[in-house]
Amino acid sequence: MIAQKQFHIGYFGDLRREQAGAILLERVVATGSLVLRKIGGDRAGELSANRFLGSAHVTPEEILATVGTRTAAACAGRRIVAAQDTTEVNFKGRHLRREGLGPAGDGETPGFFCHAMVAIDADDEALLGVVHARIWTRSAEPVSARRSREIEDKESFRWLEASTTAGDLLGTAAQLIVLGDREFDIYSQFVRVPPGVHLIARAAHDRRLADDERLFDAPSDWRDFGTMDVRVPPSRPGDPGRIAHVRVKAGRVCIVKPRHGARIDPKTVTLTYLEVSEIKPPKGKTAITWRLLTTLPVAGEPDEFAAAQEIVRLYRLRWRIEQVFRAMKSDGLRLEETQVTQAARLFNLAAIALVAAARTIQLVDARDGSRRPASDVADQAVIAAAEAIGPTLEGNTTRQKNPHEPGSLAWLSWIIARLGGWNCYYKPAGPKTMRAGWNELAAMAAGYAVAMAQQNV
Repeated sequence: MIAQKQFHIGYFGDLRREQAGAILLERVVATGSLVLRKIGGDRAGELSANRFLGSAHVTPEEILATVGTRTAAACAGRRIVAAQDTTEVNFKGRHLRREGLGPAGDGETPGFFCHAMVAIDADDEALLGVVHARIWTRSAEPVSARRSREIEDKESFRWLEASTTAGDLLGTAAQLIVLGDREFDIYSQFVRVPPGVHLIARAAHDRRLADDERLFDAPSDWRDFGTMDVRVPPSRPGDPGRIAHVRVKAGRVCIVKPRHGARIDPKTVTLTYLEVSEIKPPKGKTAITWRLLTTLPVAGEPDEFAAAQEIVRLYRLRWRIEQVFRAMKSDGLRLEETQVTQAARLFNLAAIALVAAARTIQLVDARDGSRRPASDVADQAVIAAAEAIGPTLEGNTTRQKNPHEPGSLAWLSWIIARLGGWNCYYKPAGPKTMRAGWNELAAMAAGYAVAMAQQNV
């Protein structure tokens, strides 16, 4: 399959493994499954997938570095939000025969963790792909007291590592904002900001300020900038989300280094602090309160309220990494239900699942008219096949015509949806339809490539 050969996820020291990895990714996207028997299609395909995942030459690091480089190319010249978070894969109830795994978050059940970062276009909010991830399992051996270790020796260093990777990899972006949830509220991160990077973190600690005040009390005498509406993302499948009406305050704060902070870190750091609080939440809903720390300026900006609103809007894009994790796990590929048992194979499969989940979301997003190029998710061979196939899928009515610019991701998504069985009416195509359509397009692209090769003989 020409598409499988070209959309590679690593070389792994051999062209055959490069092709096997590309095929495996395409099959995961097409089937929406991590069951090797289903991915493989037959016994030979299942064995091939197993051999690939178990090869000593195949590593999650190479898979993620390859994909990260591709994502970086899509980010060039754009304002980028790099959202990072950690998810746990816990095999409770499915832990028998698991090999090489330490305890998950409960301290008992075998499992592992994935800290991932995805890139989002700050202006149109489109998911652009996976930037970085670290996949690991904890040791069953006791570790020394947390406060006695340097930040580099703590699990929390993964946040700084991801920020540094983003700064190195996405240097051609017009602007780069790295954000995270409460776990990202790390003093060392704010004083070690990579060059060319801005940070937004949800504050977890009521830190001491240079004037001996506490962080969470600082806005008590600040003026309200105004109110705004914030779209609250869905919390589960079937949840449409909601609009929250919030009050916004912002100002500068000078934070003092924690008592157990790293010796090399400076004693203070000055940041922007925002307090976002919901006014009259709907009945049965908990009021939103976001406390945000950022290196982005508000005070002294020509329109301070507009600057604060933009920071709130950007922070809201953090839900994109949560969406990818859900698509990778219980709401999509169901990684936690895989029958793969060995840790090294599981880590390779997790890296592929992460990439496949992001790809599926990109295709579903594009239904509504993404201006991104089709090359974000497909190589030229697939795009060429789509150009040939697309006109045959159009009907006579306006609604049966592809309304999107040829070569755009939305144009490709329309073709994939039609191949998956969407009839141009009723509700938009969902993930299952898009996966089925992708499978059809991949098969057609292979046939188209063979036909073109024979024609040119």
